[in-house]
Amino acid sequence: MPAMASRALPSAAPAHLARPAAIADWLLFVAGLVLLMIVVGGITRLTESGLSITRWEPVSGTTPPLTAEAWEAQFEAYKDSPQYQKINRGMSLAEFKDIFFWEYVHRLLGRLIGLAFALPLAWFAWKKAIPRGYGWRLVALLALGGLQGFIGWWMVASGLVDRPEVSHIRLAVHLLTALLILGALVWTALDLRRLARDAEARPARMPTIAIWTLSVLGLQMLFGAYVAGLEAGYAFNSWPRMGEEWFPSETPMLQPFFANFVDNPIVVQFVHRWLAFGVAAFAVALAVQAWRRGFAVAGTAVVAAVVIQIFLGIATILTGVELWIGVAHQGMAAILLGAIVLAAHRLAESRR
Repeated sequence: MPAMASRALPSAAPAHLARPAAIADWLLFVAGLVLLMIVVGGITRLTESGLSITRWEPVSGTTPPLTAEAWEAQFEAYKDSPQYQKINRGMSLAEFKDIFFWEYVHRLLGRLIGLAFALPLAWFAWKKAIPRGYGWRLVALLALGGLQGFIGWWMVASGLVDRPEVSHIRLAVHLLTALLILGALVWTALDLRRLARDAEARPARMPTIAIWTLSVLGLQMLFGAYVAGLEAGYAFNSWPRMGEEWFPSETPMLQPFFANFVDNPIVVQFVHRWLAFGVAAFAVALAVQAWRRGFAVAGTAVVAAVVIQIFLGIATILTGVELWIGVAHQGMAAILLGAIVLAAHRLAESRR
């Protein structure tokens, strides 16, 4: 891959042509679009809209149905899906249009993000504006974005055969890939911002405390995706106990035991509830280091984001997964990731 990148995108741009600040601003703009994509994905999931479009048409699917005949054709295709046959039988065309809207917007955003990344990347390459060593990284991000499109359809396809919902495991892969792209965009943009200030600056190395924090956060986001995919948020809507107990003693357990951490909605909700405080502990440790190094804004952003996220998680449970609170909870997870990446990068800069 690096060898191909070096031929396709000259990474050894002359210093007077390199534009790290402009590229950083562009990457942060794309990161904002990815954040919006994650929020719309949450709406799509909670409104059960994700299976409303039963074909993957990367080009022709850009145009929505514009005539009554086109809408009828889309609706007839949906009627063959397990979701319609087992859950939404008798749905009206108007109701179908409501769920079609969110899935269409979600897919359209994916296409827009692809263009918003690929076209400026080609322009910066043509202008030889990409600083030395960054060409391969930008090509890798483009490839990861393309892979995410395939993962999205792979996820949807799992709900179009026998079962009327997508695989929660594939949903987790889809969400975690989106978050990986978001974090990589922000980290690369911060590297380029630093390069714009100091022509001798080298890419930052992730501090150990940040590696641990992001690892625990990634595990928590994995369980969050399982909660969404299994609809485990509806299992118990009380806090801090689950019903009358800390863990329901009558919970049916699966065999082998490890399967409960993937397929048992009650166990998954339990882990997601309490692992949040593990994330908070690591996030606070990261913030303390940031404060000690003089990065008050970055440290405070991490603590504020993790506190808000925990309260949104509790509110999501207590309201029985009210739509906009659940969406805010997913969006805040992405913001928390961004805050942690920012604090980690500031620490890496100071250590250098």
